[in-house]
Amino acid sequence: MARQSHPFARRMRGVSLIELMVGLVIGMIAVLVVMQVFQISESSRRTTVGGDDAQMAGMLSLSALQRDIQQSGYGSSAFPIVGCSITVPGGWVVPALAPVTINPAGIPPGDANTDTLMVIYGDNGGSPEGDLVAAQAVQATYSVATPTSFAATDLIVAAVTPRPVVCNLTLEQVTAKSDSPPTVTVGTGVAGMINGTLYNFGRDPRFQVYAVRNGNLTVCDYRINNCGAAASAGDPTVWVPVGNSIVSLRAVYGKDTTVPMDSAVDVYDRVAPAAACDFARVSALQLAIVTQSGEFDKQLGAEIPFAPAPEWRASDAAPIDLSARADWQSFRYKVYETTVPVRNMAWQGAQSGC
Repeated sequence: MARQSHPFARRMRGVSLIELMVGLVIGMIAVLVVMQVFQISESSRRTTVGGDDAQMAGMLSLSALQRDIQQSGYGSSAFPIVGCSITVPGGWVVPALAPVTINPAGIPPGDANTDTLMVIYGDNGGSPEGDLVAAQAVQATYSVATPTSFAATDLIVAAVTPRPVVCNLTLEQVTAKSDSPPTVTVGTGVAGMINGTLYNFGRDPRFQVYAVRNGNLTVCDYRINNCGAAASAGDPTVWVPVGNSIVSLRAVYGKDTTVPMDSAVDVYDRVAPAAACDFARVSALQLAIVTQSGEFDKQLGAEIPFAPAPEWRASDAAPIDLSARADWQSFRYKVYETTVPVRNMAWQGAQSGC
């Protein structure tokens, strides 16, 4: 007798090999789709987070530079001493006493195609025009008209009048001062200062140099380290990082070229000041900071074109050139720029003879 199969038994036979393979293929496609979506999402998240970090670093770095430049020249921009070299207590020579200097002489350069900036200002409470030296009994003691403008540990410079052709100054600390008789005493002093002038820089003047090194904005304090030492250019304890993801710093001077001066900016250029009048004509500074995203963008050069070179308002005079950086076109950049008035030079007014 023929054997009959039960309908329930037929339903329990399971899936065929073909059905199993189809199911595996569908599952693999689903996994691939999910992984691709995750990869795109994660890449977008990293790009966004990296961009946010770079933007924050750029804004903070520009803000710090802008704050220092706004104070530049305070107590140190008097016409008789501006542009003079100055020896600081550590024995190092600052190349030029000026509110702000682009690429000062003797400073090791930063990353390729970037600028360095030196910013100088004091924190004294006395007259920015200095105090007349009425007498000098000994070399280290100056008789002045207003000794109340000075305090022990203030840092001062003594300058003769008229200004010499080669102007070299020394920053010294006040060791004692007396109201009666009105005298100021320093460690060594400068001979022949009768009818000269004492300029008070205060207790904590700033002689700071900013440079982009290894993709970071760094600062060197001339009162602590010799910023002109090439051997220290890569030392993070000398050139202290203050902003990461910074790949370029560019700047141009804003100058009053009218003769006689009228204290208004007429031109922006990068010609280095050489004489006192040249420094006095610098009334503003334009600068730009460029930040780089932290993530390598694989889409650049593939789905979309390579990233173009960043530009700013002074690109003709100081172009932003990142070509020295490997794969620079596969990153995204943000330019932060501003114009900062050098107000402590503007307050000096138009200088006669300039």
